[in-house]
Order: sequence, then structure tokens, then C-alpha cells
Amino acid sequence: MYQFSAQSLELQQRLQAFMDEHIYPNEHAYAEHMHHAQNRWAAVPLMDELKQKARDAGLWNLFIPPSLAQFADHDGLSNFDYAPLAELMGRVLWSPEVFNCNAPDTGNMEVLMKYGTEAQQQEWLTPLLAGEIRSSYAMTEPQVASSDATNVELRIEQDGDEWVLNGRKWFITNAMYERTRIFIVMGKSDPDNPSRHQQQSQVLVPKGTAGLELVRPLTTLGYDDAPLGHAELRFTDVRVPAENILLGAGRGFEIAQGRLGPGRIHHCMRLIGIAQRSLELACARVEQRSTFGRTLSRHQSVREDISRCYSEIEMARLLVLKTCARMDEVGAKGAMDLIAASKTSVPLMMQQVIDRCMQMHGAGGLTEDYCMAEGFNYARWCRQADGPDQVHQMALGKMIIKRYTEQ
Repeated sequence: MYQFSAQSLELQQRLQAFMDEHIYPNEHAYAEHMHHAQNRWAAVPLMDELKQKARDAGLWNLFIPPSLAQFADHDGLSNFDYAPLAELMGRVLWSPEVFNCNAPDTGNMEVLMKYGTEAQQQEWLTPLLAGEIRSSYAMTEPQVASSDATNVELRIEQDGDEWVLNGRKWFITNAMYERTRIFIVMGKSDPDNPSRHQQQSQVLVPKGTAGLELVRPLTTLGYDDAPLGHAELRFTDVRVPAENILLGAGRGFEIAQGRLGPGRIHHCMRLIGIAQRSLELACARVEQRSTFGRTLSRHQSVREDISRCYSEIEMARLLVLKTCARMDEVGAKGAMDLIAASKTSVPLMMQQVIDRCMQMHGAGGLTEDYCMAEGFNYARWCRQADGPDQVHQMALGKMIIKRYTEQ
């Protein structure tokens, strides 16, 4: 059976204590602030207080792996050892930012760690690691199926010592957040290249650059995910220095592939956390409420739903842990099959778990009085984020057929 390291077990205890002391007791205060905020995209003072406490407690940048430990205040954590920590954070959807472990910043920081120049790291990675600024990853576009990354149409053209960007992006997470300062933007720099995977580049575009327009905030099932938000962007003759290119021209697809694998698993880890919490709340609820002369917990249909929830959470957790162990052993590329299996199974299973738990709460389960409605929304949009289920299923199916038919 899987065994976490002593470092991970110790961090799990400390993180659990921090959640009990600082996160759960502040859920109501955080929600009240957001309900009454005149500017929903502004930084939340409570978040800044909690971030400082987390950093003082040594619960900071826990997502950084051993291979990149030079950027951390610790020795780095394997994907396997990080999984239970991300699950704990996922129990409260806004809490990963407290520990500087929220998407899309973790993925963007890894991009800068792996592919950024020293100057790029100094200007953008250092304040991101300190939690002083936030970032966005701009890949998805409204007019093409961005699940095929080679489809992106935003143009990145070189003009002397500058790159010029023209095009549109949407569902760009963190874009509305006032603390966001930098966008990593993927676009087409060499559309005539015979290799479809060498037509793209990625460049760094500071927020506020002339020609970069925040067109509108976007919601998912009515949630605006403030203060981070998702947005539609328009780039009109946006100019950035030539040195803002990441890794080099034509390397955009390569960067995307290196970034998205771990991020998909991080989402799965967090989703297991919110699903586990939903199950715990449902178990308490069915013991407290009665219908037709007996508690809900004594109804066969309720017990069956509780059983399904438990089983599916356990299956999801084991799949994610196996995926993490494989990634630690052979890297994300070597674990593509399990990453795809996790990406296409865990969000859907956790969505179904949360849905049952909402049902057991009656109409209250649909309200913000509980964490489940927003958790359901998170699970649902994770089935689109970092590539929709169908694309991963198509790739995984092809891979498995080849595996079992080629001699």
C-alpha cells in the first residue's frame, strides 16, 4: 500500500491544524466580505492576513517538487506527498491561495522556474513565489476549439525588437483579479511551419500593456469566482520586448504540454477534498433530519447514496495517488495514460458525489449556506479546464488500443 513520507505526514498534521484554527472559522467572514464588497476583484484583507500566518507556519509553496527545490523554502515535495495536502486545501475552495498553492499561479510559476530566463524569473517569479502578485495563463480562444492547442489563432509577430500580439482569449482565470500583474500568452508565431507543433510561441505580457483590453468577466453556472475571476481578453497591436519570449520562438506547444499535466492532477486532488467534505456534511445531515417517522440515515436509498459517494471518493483518491506515484517515477510524459484517466474520471465522479450530497441537504444544498453548490460548479468546469474530457478520452483510447494490439 502507498506510504507518505515523514515530511508529508508531518505537514498533513500541521496543515490540518491550520485549517481547523484559521480557515474553517473564517469561512463566514470571507463570504460576508465578498457579498458586501463594492469591488469584487480587489484583494481581500482577510486573505492577506491568512497568507502571512501560513508563511510564518512554514505552509508555503508546498507544490514545488524536489527538482525545483532551489525555488522553495523546503526540500520540495513529490507529487505523491503533495496530494493529501492539496486535498486538505480543496475542502475550502478559496484556501489554496492562502498557501500560495492556487491555480493557475502554481502552473505559471513552474513555467517560469523551468523555462524562464534569469531576468524573467527576477521580475515575475520572485514576486509570485512571495505571493505579492498573481498571474494568468492565456491559451483558450472563443472562436476555435482550443482543446486542440494547435488551433490557437492569436497572432504573435516579430517587429524589430518587439513582439506584436493581435487576437482574442477567453475564460482566462485570474484575469479580473486586481493583484494579477502578468499574463503568459500562447499564440501563433509561425503559421506556415510544416510542423503544427512548432507554430506556436508563448510570451509574457504585463497587465496594463497598451492594447490589452479586459472585455468582460465570465461566469460558470452563475459563479464569477471573485476575486480571481475569468475574463475575455482582446489584444490589439499589443507590443512587448523581444526578450519576453519564453524558451524561444516555436516552443509554445512544448511549454503547454509541460505545464498542463501536473495542473490537471492538482485540480483532481482539490476536488477530492471538496467531495470528501461534502460526504461528511451529508452524513451529519441524514442523522439530524427525519421523514416519515425515521431519520434519513435509515432510508435505504440514502444509505445507497452514501455508499456510492464513499466508494467513488476512494476510487478517485487511489487513482490520483497511483498517477502521482507514476509521475514521480517517470515524469508527466511517461504518465500520460494515468493523467488522462484521472482527468476524465475524477471531476465527473466528484461532481456526482457532490450532487448526491446536495440532494441529501434538500433545497439548502443549492444555496451558499453550504460549500456544495460552489463545489459542484468547480467540478463541472474542471471537466472543461485544461482540455475537455472528450479530447483526453480520445487520446487515451488511442493509446490503450495501441498498447494492447501492437506486438
